[in-house]
Amino acid sequence: MKKYIAAFLLAGFFLPKAQNTDSAKTDAKLKISAYAEVFYTYDFNEPSGGNRQNFLYNYNRHNEVNLNLGFIKANYENDRMRANLALMAGTYAQDNLAAEQDALKYVNEANIGIKISKTKNLWIDAGIMPSHIGWESAIGKDNINLTRSLAAENSPYFETGAKVSYTSDNGKWFLSGLVLNGWQRIAKAEGNKSLSFGHQITFKPNDKITLNSSSFIGNDKPQDDKRMRYFHDLYGNFQLTDHFSTTLGFDIGAEQKEKGSESYNLWYSPNVLMKYQFDDQWSLAGRVEYFSDKNGVIIATETPNGFQTFGYSLNVDYQILKNVVFRTEARGFTSKDAIFVKNDNFRQGNFFITTSLAAWF
Repeated sequence: MKKYIAAFLLAGFFLPKAQNTDSAKTDAKLKISAYAEVFYTYDFNEPSGGNRQNFLYNYNRHNEVNLNLGFIKANYENDRMRANLALMAGTYAQDNLAAEQDALKYVNEANIGIKISKTKNLWIDAGIMPSHIGWESAIGKDNINLTRSLAAENSPYFETGAKVSYTSDNGKWFLSGLVLNGWQRIAKAEGNKSLSFGHQITFKPNDKITLNSSSFIGNDKPQDDKRMRYFHDLYGNFQLTDHFSTTLGFDIGAEQKEKGSESYNLWYSPNVLMKYQFDDQWSLAGRVEYFSDKNGVIIATETPNGFQTFGYSLNVDYQILKNVVFRTEARGFTSKDAIFVKNDNFRQGNFFITTSLAAWF
């Protein structure tokens, strides 16, 4: 983490001094922001330990009040350079970054970007960045539903590497290409000698429609067990009326069954998310989803049919202040196999209720 902090400070120290015009000084902006979201979840399967399902990485504690995600972020930006540094805490950080080195488990973002064209919106960014994959992010307030979908929980929330990105002059097109350390990695997996790659294309024909295509190609295992993984994320956001919006998403992935194999294990996940905004304070949202991973590439169950699970949820949100929101959600899973534990027995279903309070400035 020291190298990212040092790079951030050095860039912030030297680059502003290189701008000699009054307009450049006026354009330079340093912003400090913060976010915190506390939650309570009651799981009706009443798990004996504090942790719940091992395929969920948010709001994953039973019958306790806890911090899901809190961070403090510094953002610096001028006409030619931008940088972000955010340090975090919470159960999200504990669960999602469990495999990282201790010092890196608290880094939410650490990246620097340089504009490489004087006339076009063309950038190179490098460091620890939010993932280019998915319709949901780690920041709860930015999502339609309180909890994250199975697709979001089991694809990258963050990534480390470098990307080249371009935004068209009219703002309708965004294109990027990425070189990455792996599938949701800061440091590469031990023994891994491969780089991974990705792309993102976003099209916004108007202010009511967003279409996105993102991909990942690479190996996330040690070299001795190298297996190529190919993944594609496709979604669309649609503001159908002033009050009603929906998101349609579909993820699909394939990974070699073994090193050098021409056979692949597949997984996929369709999603439908809907939201109705009653007024400035109250909204209602729901989600239906399905996640199929028969061969346990992403979610291993060691059962005959693997992870084939249908999910549904309904949440009510109350905007207490412009920067404070209280949310309550009921959510359930139904699986083809009995994979959920209750009283030392396995069941096909799981139901739980979550509440959260998020604030930001």
